[in-house]
Amino acid sequence: MSEKKRILSGNRPTGRIHWGNYFGALQNWVKLQDEYECYYFIADWHALTTGYEDSQDIFPSVKEIMKDWLAVGLNPKKSTIFLQSWVPEHAELHLLLSMITPLGWLERVPSFKDMQQQLNDRDLNMYGFLGYPLLQTADIVIYNAHFVPVGEDQVSHLEFSREVVRRFHHIMKKQVFVEPKPLLTSSPRVPGMDGRKMSKSFDNAIYISDEDDVVRKKMMQTITDPARKRKDDPGNPEICNIFAYHKLYTDEGTIEDIDSKCRNAGIGCVDCKKICIENALKFWKPIKEEREKWDDEEDKLLEILRDGSKRARETARETMERVRKAVHLNYK
Repeated sequence: MSEKKRILSGNRPTGRIHWGNYFGALQNWVKLQDEYECYYFIADWHALTTGYEDSQDIFPSVKEIMKDWLAVGLNPKKSTIFLQSWVPEHAELHLLLSMITPLGWLERVPSFKDMQQQLNDRDLNMYGFLGYPLLQTADIVIYNAHFVPVGEDQVSHLEFSREVVRRFHHIMKKQVFVEPKPLLTSSPRVPGMDGRKMSKSFDNAIYISDEDDVVRKKMMQTITDPARKRKDDPGNPEICNIFAYHKLYTDEGTIEDIDSKCRNAGIGCVDCKKICIENALKFWKPIKEEREKWDDEEDKLLEILRDGSKRARETARETMERVRKAVHLNYK
């Protein structure tokens, strides 16, 4: 048995991976593979919570995410990479946990009202949407994950899972699960083209798989310092979205030079964008080349997911045997 601590995290297949996803999570996931026993899953059931009317888009997105994951360095020989719905034990555990979880706990989860407001064009008055955090809890604890890599804004979501675990143990008088802890990760601010958080929902994202011409066009359209109307006006890099991109792709010496020139009107926004564009394209070039290798390899992508799901299911089955025993549903 591995002596490494176990980590679990995942992505919903709601479209391709963008820069914010990479720098906010994936880059860190790749590094964690050498230090932890990592379980990374594509959460296709979770995609239904807000996209149940567009379920036909889920499987194509699964394949696109797999290409992105493999291209950036997630390694099926180092990590267990799997598909949520191919491990049906997640659903069984979710059902059993729902029997002991107070309704009020779900209603107070911070993301519940936030997402309702952000996605006000969709009817989200469904149990699936309300129960999203509980299914997420099942995803985590069924693998007895010691840690979940999260940013500070997500700690409260994980605390919900910890509360559910404690309640289960209290009611069933049996310790079954590991209480998951947050593995706090620092991630750079990655704004979208309009300055809001980069998101598919806001249609302001730049994707890993975008062609070079598309990247150039999007970056040229990206909002800089809104107060800087003319080239000879001094700018403020701290509120410029392109300068945030420079911090991702440009070396420190050039960043310092651009910072100074921007504040003193020594460089215009167009020239600043051009420098950033070339640095970004250089950064993504090897990743895009690796991604292209998987374009006609659907069978191999699915084989990786099947193998990973088989390994994940072995772990999940072991957990569910203990859960059924604790709930007295292990009839013989």
